[in-house]
Amino acid sequence: MVIRFARLSMLLVLAGALTADEDEFYRLESIPLPEGFIFEVSGLDTLADGRPIAAIRKGEVWVVDGAYGDDLSKVRYTKFAEALHEPLGLLRSGESFYLAQRGEVTRLRDTNGDGVADEYWNVASDFGLTGNYHGYAYGPKRDRHGNLWITLNIPIGKKPLADERWRGWGAVVTPEGKFEPMCAGMRSPSGLGGNLEGDVFYTDQQGNWIPTCTLSHLRRGAFYGHADSLRSCKLEGSPIPHPGKLPAGKTVVEAARLIDAYQLPAVWFPYRKAGMSATDVVCDTTRGAFGPFAGQLFVGDFTTSSILRVFLEKVDGEYQGACFRFREGFQSAVFRMTFGKDGTLFVGETNRGWNSLGTKSYGFERLRFRRKMPFEVKEMRARPDGFELELTKTVDGETASNRDSYKLSSYTYKYHATYGSPEIDRKQHQLLSVDIDDSGKVVRIVTEGLRAGYVHELELPGLRDRDGEPLLHDSAYYTLNRIPDA
Repeated sequence: MVIRFARLSMLLVLAGALTADEDEFYRLESIPLPEGFIFEVSGLDTLADGRPIAAIRKGEVWVVDGAYGDDLSKVRYTKFAEALHEPLGLLRSGESFYLAQRGEVTRLRDTNGDGVADEYWNVASDFGLTGNYHGYAYGPKRDRHGNLWITLNIPIGKKPLADERWRGWGAVVTPEGKFEPMCAGMRSPSGLGGNLEGDVFYTDQQGNWIPTCTLSHLRRGAFYGHADSLRSCKLEGSPIPHPGKLPAGKTVVEAARLIDAYQLPAVWFPYRKAGMSATDVVCDTTRGAFGPFAGQLFVGDFTTSSILRVFLEKVDGEYQGACFRFREGFQSAVFRMTFGKDGTLFVGETNRGWNSLGTKSYGFERLRFRRKMPFEVKEMRARPDGFELELTKTVDGETASNRDSYKLSSYTYKYHATYGSPEIDRKQHQLLSVDIDDSGKVVRIVTEGLRAGYVHELELPGLRDRDGEPLLHDSAYYTLNRIPDA
């Protein structure tokens, strides 16, 4: 089936907290949808020729033609697959397409070349299926070893009698087709994505046991904090022994010392400051076509209808790093993202009936770099006595050398069954020195009393580039799990 549009117009987004400053550098455009058709994008990838292909929440997969053009009235949609059960991911692999439905991981193929899937193959269904509203399955994404990763939501609220095996877990389907549970402790792990090295990460959303949204490295034997997942530790195939009674009245840093498998996230997203409900993860593989952040991760946010940016580094072999606000003003909740052939970022949206900023309940948009360099903190690296900031543009020496241009504080969170956590044990850090390298793009700040395991929030209200312009986003949030030795 092909749906064409009788009357379409290209709309600039007017919703949310869109600012003219952000639009100077990244242009956001709405891609028209079929009239009278509910197009809640729940999975997103591209075909080999670059055309977007989207799964929608109500069980279909559509190919999108014309999404790169200047005249978006020429966009058309062709149905590729149907009769799926709430797919929440989509991955193209050669001529095959993989997605996680409520009860299985499915492979779709078009075996006769007519543009419509005629083979629906159950790749794996070794996890529990419940009637719970939140019984979602997400993914898959492929790691460097060829494994397909999925994540499974914890049932929330009233729980009917049902099969809850491996709920709150991350699992893989190996290249040989074997289903293997890998890690536990997830609440609502709705985003999956890999970095350039082929490691896979997931996002989780604030709630009980999860004090604020997270980005974590998926790995065998890790426990990410949510207690309800532990019931599956006693099942055959579990790589995690049950830790027993979880500690009470502790911070997440203290809990990580007491629970052997507890893995703190690579990045905490401070609530409201950096989103409120993290979703998809996509790596910038465009080699500069999307701007100065090649190799970094972009993370969607549901409630604020925005995208965050994440810089990661390894310290003692473990990921940690900083998150930054990146782009606001999407017309609905940002749920799925994928990069196109020319560096366009396609963004699929649905608020699923929950609250999100914006003017619509669902949508499809594209974001493009305007080839104008924003003044941003490109990278924030931990040092034994402070942080090193790499900027996208040359700084003004006077403002960069002024200690009043920087404010640094740190805090952590409670580990408990209560929904969310305030920022606790806050400390203000005194800056001891500031040094600017010869390029004028790297600033080293030295401070007293860095704290391992804490979020370090850096505000840069006074920093200017050599043309006197302030940072587009003047706050950074670094999760300092480990202080480097050198």
